[in-house]
Parts: sequence; C-alpha cells; structure tokens
Amino acid sequence: MTETTHHRICPLCEACCGLEIKTQGNKVISIRGHDADVFSAGYICPKGVALKDLHEDPDRLRTPLIKRDGVFVEATWDEAYAEIERRLLPILATHGRNAAGVVVGNPSAHKIGLLTYFGKLARALGTKNVFSASTLDQMPKQLASGLMFGHWLTVALPDIARTDYLLVLGANPLASNGSMWTVPDFKGKAKAMQARGGKLVVIDPRRTETAAMADAHHFIRPGADVFLLAAMVQTLFAEKLVSLGKVAEWVVGTDAVGQAVAPFTPEAVAARCGIDADTIRSLARTLATTPRAAVYGRIGTCTQQYGTLASWLIDVLNTLTGHLDVPGGAMFAKSAAFATNTTGKPGIGKGVSTGRHHARVSGAPEVYGELPITCLSEEIETPGQGQIRALFTVATNPVLSSPDGPRLAQALDRLDFMVSMDIYRNETTRHADVILPGVSPLEDLHYDVAFPQLSWRNHARYSPPVFARAANQPEEWQTLLKLAAIVQGKGAAADADALDDAQFAEDAQRLFGEHADAVLAATAHYKGPQRGLDIALRSGPYGDQFGRKPDGLNLAKVMASNASGGIDLGELQPRVPEVLRTPSGKVELAPALLLQDLKRAVDDLRGLAPDLVIIGRRDVRTNNSWMHNLPVLAKGPFRCTALVHPTDAARCGVADGAMATLRSGPRSVQAQVHISDEMMPGVVSLPHGWGHNLPGAQLHVAAERPGANLNALLDDQLRDPLSGNAVLGGVAITMEAAA
Repeated sequence: MTETTHHRICPLCEACCGLEIKTQGNKVISIRGHDADVFSAGYICPKGVALKDLHEDPDRLRTPLIKRDGVFVEATWDEAYAEIERRLLPILATHGRNAAGVVVGNPSAHKIGLLTYFGKLARALGTKNVFSASTLDQMPKQLASGLMFGHWLTVALPDIARTDYLLVLGANPLASNGSMWTVPDFKGKAKAMQARGGKLVVIDPRRTETAAMADAHHFIRPGADVFLLAAMVQTLFAEKLVSLGKVAEWVVGTDAVGQAVAPFTPEAVAARCGIDADTIRSLARTLATTPRAAVYGRIGTCTQQYGTLASWLIDVLNTLTGHLDVPGGAMFAKSAAFATNTTGKPGIGKGVSTGRHHARVSGAPEVYGELPITCLSEEIETPGQGQIRALFTVATNPVLSSPDGPRLAQALDRLDFMVSMDIYRNETTRHADVILPGVSPLEDLHYDVAFPQLSWRNHARYSPPVFARAANQPEEWQTLLKLAAIVQGKGAAADADALDDAQFAEDAQRLFGEHADAVLAATAHYKGPQRGLDIALRSGPYGDQFGRKPDGLNLAKVMASNASGGIDLGELQPRVPEVLRTPSGKVELAPALLLQDLKRAVDDLRGLAPDLVIIGRRDVRTNNSWMHNLPVLAKGPFRCTALVHPTDAARCGVADGAMATLRSGPRSVQAQVHISDEMMPGVVSLPHGWGHNLPGAQLHVAAERPGANLNALLDDQLRDPLSGNAVLGGVAITMEAAA
C-alpha cells in the first residue's frame, strides 16, 4: 500500500508545532517533527506523537448518544437534533433565554470551526450565562493586557530570540512550551540565549524543569507574586531606575504607579514572599540595567487572588525598565488574520470594559463577555428568574478542571436538559442527555486563530485534513449552526450550509458595503471557516487586499505553503503606537480599576502566610484531562503524585510512596506522596485535571490510574475579584497520613 506524507499543525497545546505524518490507507504509520516548518523547525513533544492514539482511540465517540432511561444509546444525527429541539425549546419558551447556559473549553481554541462558530450559538441563545475555561487559567492576563493596551489579546511577549535576560514567574515553559506565549522548543531557545551570554532566572515555589536549567532560581510563597512585583517596581522608583525608553511619549500614569507602590518596600514584603530584600532589589536592578531583558509570568501568577494585579505588574516592570516594544524585550506579535489590533484606525480604539452584566447569584462581573466558571454550580442550584435549567458544553470537562467538581457534578444532575459536544464520554459529559461527537483532529482542517497573536515569531500556516470524515459526520461548525438554528426556532431540519451562506452574505454586506458582491464572488469556492479565513487573510496586515496588493497573502497561498512549512512573516517588530486600541491612544500604565485593587494587597501585607498550601503543576505529557486516556502519554511513571518537601513530610507524618489525606475546609482528597526537595517548604504540588474514577465516564486507559482530583479540594467561591479567575494555587491545606 502506498505511503503518503502529510504536514500538519499539532492541535494539542499552545506550542502549535509542525508535524510530518506518514499514513498508509486510513492508518497512521509515524509522526515526527516537520524540519521545514517555519515556526517550530522540527521540534516535537510527546503530545504530537499521541495524535495517532487519539485518532484510533476506541473510547472516542463516533456517533451521537441519547440518554434513554438513564442509559446512553447510539442515535443518528437527525434523531439527536430532533431530541434537542423537542426538549430544549419548551424550557426556553417557559423560562426565558437566561434559563440556558453554555460552557466552552480550551480545545476549541485549537479548532477554527469551534472557535469561529461557537459565538453563533451563544448569540442565538441570547443568554448572559456564558462560561469558559479562560476563568480557570488566563483571564487575569487578558484583562490586564486589555486595560493597558486596549484589547484582550494584545499581550506583550518576550522576544526570546534576542533577549539577554529573561525573568520567569509562575511558569514552566520547558514543560508547556509557552502559555499565552506560543514558543515551541523553549529549551532550545533558552539554551541559545545562555550560549550568547544571556541569563534565565526563575521564581517559583517549585524547582521546575525550567528552574533546573536556569542560571538562578528563587522560591516564592504561592500567591505572593503581587508583593514581589510591587516591591521591584518600588525599587525602580526609589533608586531612580525608571526609564520608559522608546515608548515614553506613549505612556501615561507613571507617577500614579509610583505613588501606589510606595508601601511595598522590599523589607515590607520579604517575609510574605519568602525572598529577602537584597534579592528583590538585585532582581529589579538587573532588569533595569540589562539592555535587552523581559519579564514573563503565567499560570502561577494568574490562578491566585491577585491574578490581575500580578499580570499587570509584570508589564509595568517591562515598561518602566524601557523593555516594552523593543527588540529583546516584551513585544507584540502581528497576526496575519483575525487580530483586532490590526484592524480599524491604528493607535486608538474603544479599549475594554467589564461588568456589562453580573452573575445572578454572586454578583460577579462579566469579563470579556463571560461569567466566572466557578459561578456555574450556584447558577444551576439557585431557584428564581434566570436559573440555568438547560446547558450546552462544548469541548470541556469542568467537573475535573474547575474547583469543587463534586458540587458541580451534583448540580449538573439537577438540570432539565444538557447537551454536550465532545469526543469523549467524560466526567462532565456523562451527565448530558445528548452527546454530539466532534471529529478527530486528523479529519479536520487546521489554522490557528488565536495563537499567531501570541507567537514568538510571525507566521501563517494551514493544514488540510489528513483523513476524510465519515460520510454521516458533520463538521463541527455545521453542528454549531444546526444548534443555533434550533434555538432560533428555525427547526432541526435547517440546512447548515444554507444558513452559513445567508449569514456570510449578511456579514459581507455589513463589512464591505458596495463591494460585498465582489467579496462573495471571490470567495464562492470556499465555505464555512475556510471562507472566513480567506477574508481575514486577504484583509489582514499582510493580505492581498482582494487584488490591490498582488504579492499579499490569501488562503490559496497559505494552503500552497503547507509542504514547505508555511509562510514565515519575520521576527517581532516594534508596534507602539499602532498596536494600541485604548481610548487615549496611550499605554495606560495605571488603570483605576487596578490601582483600587492594589489597596487590597496593601491591607493584606499585614497578614500571615498559611503554614501549608497547595499548588498545581504541568507535565509535558499532558494538557487537557482527556490526554490521560492516550496510551503513549499515560505510560511511564505515575505522575499524579503530591510532591512534598522532606521537612513537611516529617512534620505531617507522611511517607514517600504512601497515601496522604489533603484537606481544605470540608473538602478532602487522597493522593500518593512523593517526597522531593524540589518543593519549597510549606508547599505541596498536585497536578491538575486528574480524578478519573467517577462512574459513567468512558475513559478506560485513564481509569487504570485515576489519580486525585486537585480541584475537588478547592473552594469555588475563591476568585480574583477583577477577572473572576478561579484561585487554584496558594490555598491553605492540612496533610496527614491516610487512614
């Protein structure tokens, strides 16, 4: 049988590595890194190889399921749509649009069909009850970036190819290859930085894989990043090291920041951080006096009660030391398509706002169009107008991934109706009344929408499907359109392609006016996400502008570059002021919302740190919970262990390899102990997304070693008040040997 070579972008994490996949017939023979890929240059991690296991997984759903008398039975797509129409519409008619909720998970960020069409379902529902995984990991960074620069995805990224000093907080890019920073082969790039004389410094409660290769590592008490960062900013002002550099004329609020951080002297924060005052000053001085330097913080800085403040202060440091928007500092990518900060009038815009509506029960503010996912349980449980009675979940497993999963599981059982779009019957979708399966990633086209806006280098890459879909399997965007049609009363028999054509014609008229017919004609050979992608590329900053710039990009050109590894659009370039979309047209260094919240941190300085706290951790072999079901990733040493410092193990009476009970308030889990001096004393680390021992899920490989669910230990009422992000780290616990 003939062997065929395909080139593919990996959809399993933010690194977006290029793959070379060899197939024979409908079988995957091998997967390796694509050496010619212009972005990842042949790098691959174990997750990329696992695409074969995912595609072939017998647990992966391939036909719709309907729950009949508590048991899932296979159904046709028409039967599934009819069941949704029959059961959902009476709920909406009786209780209103806010009786529906919708939750979307982060796999949708890796699938253009889900990402660009999910909003059509949410808008059709007309509900305020929209939730996503963003409030489990990244909303603080998006909010801080939006307030400072004017858009949620205008995120300052380390220019690692040219920097000489990289300070990393609460992130482990050696395992993640970037998060809110798409940087495949971080290790290779960091080693190249060190080879040219550069320094990597890591601040983390654990000596992570990144910390182990760093030139220096400092332990920090979880949740204390805001105090360290504020003290570093205070040092810059106290020692007259503030220098805005090339962006000086575009920055406002410098003096207000100086006044706000005055209480955070290194001496005042040292005990709370677990870092001495001299070290804090040295970090600030090195950052200020190194010509090419950047600060990067990620999930550890976000998943805490001061997540937005910590994310903001990282960019304040980059700005005050003259490292914002300069080579070797913190720069902004320029995406070929879909980036709002490349459209409209450059250098000015509407900015961002929050609180356009609030959660019905807790009063938590809307942020970026959604409510905190930790509000979901109470919105289902609490009677009254707007109570969630029907729920859509799309590529998400919040029973494992969000705090107090047991409470959420009970709440899901109280729903009148639940629909899940997912490739697995997992710990969340087991509660659904209808499950609609998605396609294998190898049966879907691929273009990254969000990650080129977060990439270490500018690029445009496209992957066609490796295999054809089953004849009766709709594309995911078609499924979303059918669901939208049902909730709009257009009927389960509505034709998805016709719906898409009508919507596209309407959008073209709105966006292109008198040129709409020409745009429709130019894109008539595409449909669905391909059509939207062609429009975005052609009208983007590198685009052909529908023929006005013949050398520019369009979808045909990007598709043609697949085998050669895509199109390289060059290293990051200075973009201030053009990138800004704030109403002032300036970098807003001192947003009032953040200065006000900083007072909360001032008051907290007088508090005492808990004796023992817990944090999560990332492993290179996992990203989402369902990856524990893939044999190539699940094999090897058991990874769901509680890392405990020897002094804490002795104090709490737990032994290496034995089980320990971890408690936080009324919640508890049991986990296997691994004693390790890589942990800071007073800190326990347990990875996120485990707990595959719940009845009704169908993840057979994962269930062999289910592990402990960290999130079952966490309080769903703990949130960063600004962004609504869940507090997943720095939570006080007790530990004892399991009975």
